[in-house]
Amino acid sequence: MSTPFERFGTDLKLLRNLERRHSSRDRDPLTGLAGNDLATAPRAATGLVDLDTWSAVDNLVQALLLRFLTPVGELAILGHPDYGSRLDELIGELNSETTRNRAKLFVLQALAAEPRVRKVVSVEVTQNRARPEQMDINIQLLVIDRDTPLNLVFPFFLERGATP
Repeated sequence: MSTPFERFGTDLKLLRNLERRHSSRDRDPLTGLAGNDLATAPRAATGLVDLDTWSAVDNLVQALLLRFLTPVGELAILGHPDYGSRLDELIGELNSETTRNRAKLFVLQALAAEPRVRKVVSVEVTQNRARPEQMDINIQLLVIDRDTPLNLVFPFFLERGATP
């Protein structure tokens, strides 16, 4: 029998900071280069460096962020034609109520495809007051094997290359 958090799995750490990373095109704070590289962590006992991982709920958060940032069809050649979201279709659109409603629909579609999500409690998409090209996507959901809701805030930019 598995422990409750084993069902969330473990994966390589692709996003170094789950609270501040919102784009696979962000610049790495250490190198200043665009894109992501696998994160590493030294072993406490030996000092050797291994690839770092996210586990449990953090792994799910990374998986959701990567799903939102990946256009549907991007991984078709790898056998995952339905993986991703349609949020990229909104780039270049005005930050209107219609666009925010479409963003909500696209987020709900992406969440429905994630087997570790038990129930979506709410999805709210609002315009960021300080940045008109930014939508703030607030998600509250219940995940498998957990009764406490998971809250996820995800900024989405309607301009290509926009970063905080």
